Amino acid sequence: MREFSTPLVAPLPRTGNLTDDVVANGTEHPDAVVCNRRVRGTWSSVTAARFLAEVSALAKGLVASGVAPGDRVALISRTRYEWTLADYAIWFAGAVSVPLYETAARDQIHAILADSGARAVLAETLEHRTRIDARLSKLPVLEHVWVLEEDALNTLTTLGAHVSDGVIEDRRTSLTPDSLATLIYTSGTTGSPKGCMLTHGNFMSELSAAVDQMPELFTPDDASTLLFLPLAHVFARVIAAGAIRTRTRLGYSSDMVTLLEDLSAFRPTFLLGIPRVFEQVFNTASQRAAADGRGRLFDRAADAAIAYSRALDTGGPGVVVRARHAAFDRLVYGRLRTVLGGRCEYAVSGAAPLGERLGHFYRGIGLTVLEGYGLTETTAALTANLPTMAKLGTVGRPLPGTSIRVADDGELQARGGQVFLGYWADGEATRATFTADGWFRTGDIGEIDDEGFVRVTGRRKEILITTGGKKVAPSVLEDRVRAHPLVSQCLVVGDGQPFIAALVTLDAEACVSWAARRSAAPRHAGNDVSTFARAPALLAEVEAAIDAANASVSPAESIRRFSVLPVSWTEEGGQLTPSHKLRRNVVLREFRAEVNTLYAR
Repeated sequence: MREFSTPLVAPLPRTGNLTDDVVANGTEHPDAVVCNRRVRGTWSSVTAARFLAEVSALAKGLVASGVAPGDRVALISRTRYEWTLADYAIWFAGAVSVPLYETAARDQIHAILADSGARAVLAETLEHRTRIDARLSKLPVLEHVWVLEEDALNTLTTLGAHVSDGVIEDRRTSLTPDSLATLIYTSGTTGSPKGCMLTHGNFMSELSAAVDQMPELFTPDDASTLLFLPLAHVFARVIAAGAIRTRTRLGYSSDMVTLLEDLSAFRPTFLLGIPRVFEQVFNTASQRAAADGRGRLFDRAADAAIAYSRALDTGGPGVVVRARHAAFDRLVYGRLRTVLGGRCEYAVSGAAPLGERLGHFYRGIGLTVLEGYGLTETTAALTANLPTMAKLGTVGRPLPGTSIRVADDGELQARGGQVFLGYWADGEATRATFTADGWFRTGDIGEIDDEGFVRVTGRRKEILITTGGKKVAPSVLEDRVRAHPLVSQCLVVGDGQPFIAALVTLDAEACVSWAARRSAAPRHAGNDVSTFARAPALLAEVEAAIDAANASVSPAESIRRFSVLPVSWTEEGGQLTPSHKLRRNVVLREFRAEVNTLYAR
């Protein structure tokens, strides 16, 4: 059993809670700008003193409405300033926040509200309230549904005007590192969502490890980040809490349609995203270059960036590589950095493997993507690549105070202050997720090299075993196929079958751009992927992506047959989680006939 541990650099928290950061900022650095919010289309600054005052006022409203210590208060909203404001106000009131994805369906919302026993909900829109009201009769514990569109914050602030500062201070300071901070429900890729109990101490341990190890991101005087991932996801939530702790200026972008405009206006120094975001930025840049007649130039620039980055790990780039890189920096890379606001030097990626080639591309253009690994159950990161210690193609080394080991069956297991208490009201599931000696079972398969860098190679429950006895981790192949610009998603199958096969869906926008550049492509297809799925020229492109993925595995693990589906897998359709992970059980159930066809030929 291979194990690697990184020693603690600071003792685990024994006192205090997450609200202490807001109080310290507001009293010791009152004029520091901690957030920027959009008000009628204009960016407005929020100082530390103002944030403290607004959080306290909202907390008073919650107390006045009857929210008691330990009560669960749900949040359903897009990524916006009010989300963070409400999160801290719930903690100031001594309560527990329960985030909901704003895209969640009625049944999902009802299941989480019922399971958590939420006393109140703060929703962004009237449409959100409609989804809640549809099941209200079956939620007897739920007493309040406040809506931001109906001026809920001002209503609650007015309601709490008579609550004294002392009451809020007593509520706030009664919380300890052992106090429950939030219930975050897993997105359920392999089963029903379960509520992960994360304490203030879990967050504080994570922040002490992650933030302190990345001073290049959080400590510069002009440090800032623009949040656009859902704050219902633990990844974005931890970054937000880290920014509040360090007074790193936070901005919010709630609509992907305006993201590029927001990046240009806000000009962050670092970003966080999931691999699909970085894939789409690369693919969009490639497609636009091709549409402008600069496709070959972009391809050469991409190759030069990758070569330059790879050379950094092998003694440094030579004269020729440096010269090519400098030329393309003026022609291509500078434009890409401008798209991200012009000041962004780092990005943090999580939720799924990024892919080594894409990591080298971004580092080669001047944006170092720091890939990490963790789960909701571990308050985000267990491991991370750091600005001063990174190895592309891995998810980094364990953070301080964290231990990772590889069990005999290849499963990654972990210990550390960021590991959760267990699943809400589910003792059986909690017991099953910990080993007899107290290690958390991640469910992921991986390996640790001699320097302690971790590679995640698949999910334990998703390992496919062919009739020939070959064990195959589908995620390795899926990630490589999905990296192709025309591919949206890929599902590798073959459990109990004689060979490995795959179902592929297409990126409609990329297909439209591809069709516009090729006379052999289907005409007048619009963004209907069903037309493209039958085009011989496009099938040849997908086959090339399959061949490239197969080059990374043995012949017994390679994809022998594939089918391009005339549909898309989406979050709305239930095939993807909000973080764009495949719900394998859903896809396999809905597309069983297509899988059977692959093996019936």
